[in-house]
Amino acid sequence: MTTIEELKDMTEEDVRTFVIDPALRGKGWLEPSNTKTEYRFTDGRIIVRENTCAKQAPKFADYYLFDGTQQLPLTIIEAKKATKDLVTGIQQAMEYGEILDLPIVYATNGKGFREYNFVNGKERDFPMDAFPTKEELITLIEEYRPTTKAEKKIRKEPYYFNSKSHEPRYYQRIAINRTVEAIARGQKRILLVMATGTGKTFTAFQIIWRLHHANMKRRILYLADRNILIDQTMAQDFKPFQKIMTKVQERKMDSSYEIHMALYQQLVSSDPNVANAYEQFEKDFFDLVIVDECHRGSVKEDSAWKQVLSYFENATQIGLTATPKNDTGASNIEYFGDPIYTYSLRQGIEDGFLAPYKVTKVIINVDDTGLKSDEDKLIKEGNIELKDIYTRKDYGREISIENRTKIVARIITEKLNQIGRMKKTIVFCPDIEEAGLMRDELIRINSDMQKKNKNYILRITGEDYQEKRQLDNFIDPFSSYPVVVTTSELLSTGVDCKTCSLIVIDKEIESMTQFKQIIGRGTRIYEYEDLDNSKNKYFFDILDFRGVTDKFKDPEFDGDPIVDVNPAPQEKDDKKCQKDNGNRNDGEQTDTTGGNKRVKHLFQGKDIEIEKEIVSVIGPDGKTLETVNVIDFTRKNIRSKYATLKDFINSWNEADRKEAIINELKEYDVILDAVREKKPDLAESDVFDVICHVAYDQKPLTRKERANNVRKRNYFAKYSEQCRNVLEALLDKYSDQGILNMEDPQMLRLEPFNKIGTPPKIIRLFGGKEQYNEAIKSLETEIYKGIA
Repeated sequence: MTTIEELKDMTEEDVRTFVIDPALRGKGWLEPSNTKTEYRFTDGRIIVRENTCAKQAPKFADYYLFDGTQQLPLTIIEAKKATKDLVTGIQQAMEYGEILDLPIVYATNGKGFREYNFVNGKERDFPMDAFPTKEELITLIEEYRPTTKAEKKIRKEPYYFNSKSHEPRYYQRIAINRTVEAIARGQKRILLVMATGTGKTFTAFQIIWRLHHANMKRRILYLADRNILIDQTMAQDFKPFQKIMTKVQERKMDSSYEIHMALYQQLVSSDPNVANAYEQFEKDFFDLVIVDECHRGSVKEDSAWKQVLSYFENATQIGLTATPKNDTGASNIEYFGDPIYTYSLRQGIEDGFLAPYKVTKVIINVDDTGLKSDEDKLIKEGNIELKDIYTRKDYGREISIENRTKIVARIITEKLNQIGRMKKTIVFCPDIEEAGLMRDELIRINSDMQKKNKNYILRITGEDYQEKRQLDNFIDPFSSYPVVVTTSELLSTGVDCKTCSLIVIDKEIESMTQFKQIIGRGTRIYEYEDLDNSKNKYFFDILDFRGVTDKFKDPEFDGDPIVDVNPAPQEKDDKKCQKDNGNRNDGEQTDTTGGNKRVKHLFQGKDIEIEKEIVSVIGPDGKTLETVNVIDFTRKNIRSKYATLKDFINSWNEADRKEAIINELKEYDVILDAVREKKPDLAESDVFDVICHVAYDQKPLTRKERANNVRKRNYFAKYSEQCRNVLEALLDKYSDQGILNMEDPQMLRLEPFNKIGTPPKIIRLFGGKEQYNEAIKSLETEIYKGIA
């Protein structure tokens, strides 16, 4: 039995090993089927400054307890060392428990446990030997969350898992569990809101898998509105269903399959004399209908979706959407009910599962002033009535402006020169013709890249064989070309392009739904499974030429960007959003002139120029708007942590490893590499000098200067020759690479240390690990000597 005095001297790791683990093991926990330790449930938010990014620390649960099947999480336990009180632990457990959707959470410091109950808001303390067993904990939870037999049955049904798949992320697990349990209780209409890039299709697959294998839902209809959505779904997440799954083609329904993948256009006839394809089945044929991207007019009375949903009204129906707020018109919430679970873009960014974004809003003078037809050169006259003045909403629809197209193409090219000319880019244009004109102008000013590969810049606007093949190449992370794609509608939804790093908006968008879908093309993070860091993508850029990022702000769901350069006044746009009719076909816009093709007027566009650019990035709280540059931002945030230079120096000297200080500053959104990028004269200075210079106006020294100062003081004379060799080599590493590399324990395995001996042998030269650490600490003190 560990005494209180013994506990005081233990680290948190010791408390877990010698006190908490035995207590849990004695109650039947710590088995692989019921416990995960140090369970990481977020990836750590990516913070962006200038063109540099860094990751904050992910969130870990010390102990994550399950029901024995690893299907249903029961609780978490946060462990602290004995010198910490239980308030600290339980408050952290409460924060994590709320994220993980748990009914009860625990904390312990080795002296006892504290329990917090989310249902009744009560806390209680109990001794270390009184933690509940699995059966007792399940009984306790069910007192507060009563469950039916059907719910208990579906909870035991496992997820699909094999060597090539992955277990659901925490939010996917919540969405899946809530959905299957609601269906088990008899709920018939369910809405899931999950931001683009968070795995809606994977979540839907796991829901179907569990329901199907529990024999609760056998015949399933999966509805989407574009071929690419169906094809990607069948080839990827739904592949395990391939023997019982079919895609509806040529309006033929085959009852021998259990899972039917269909476009609503294939099921609903546009000819009143031709029967609807879905009528080949009885109304009760399907047990479950899933509507992918259900925001697309799916509940409007005159929509094709609604006809299918109404016909199979007895089936359980699940709507999946990335858009929680509805455009004007029918509401998916009115039809499906309030969302059973919402995982927003803002949450995804905060958790580090989605890429944050940087917005450059470009304001062109003619967009503000309008174009007067009698004052500009008319290059080619169209076949529609000529108006006196045209405004921005007419550009690309009623008229084309040659010089405006050139300016937009030039800005796009400049941005690619900044971020990398091989960064995958989507340019959204008003229509197919404008996408072609933009392609031509981009090729003209990027002829050097086009010469290297004829597919560097392409227009992709339909799904014919050639364009479909190039679209597949564009979204393939391992295919370099095409790089820049111009389009209008095709790439606005469903295209899983993990490497898309730049989204250009040069079209009027009148729908919150469409805007979110377009932005969703860039929100995926991509980490290349190799050492080639240049292919990694952690954030993306938006070039906004139409003011749509202001027009469709949704801070609660998306978060607001923060400005990291001194901004010019914002452009005002008070136009109201119009409704999206939701009934689009698989290709681009169709001609709306009743058969007579519209030919636009083409103007030269004299005296067109950029008025201003405003650059913004997502903020630390997902919504706050900052108006400072990167240096001011860094100074402010360092000082919010360390008010004075003395405060910082004390923490720096006391830290066992300096990396802990740098990681701590990341939680304040401080990226020192971004400061170096902005101030190249700091490139050879250590992180210590960067911090002291930027935050406290201290004169910076280079790493080499600090290393030379140590040598001048003859510091190494007190050590033996072999120890001197080690310390001098470490000082050389500091001079070349900085303090973080010098502190890395793996450094002793590299040259020149491996010529001196193995790491254990080197440590023995100093008399042991404690003496070696003291020597390193002393060397660090010597390196940073001489600053106030």
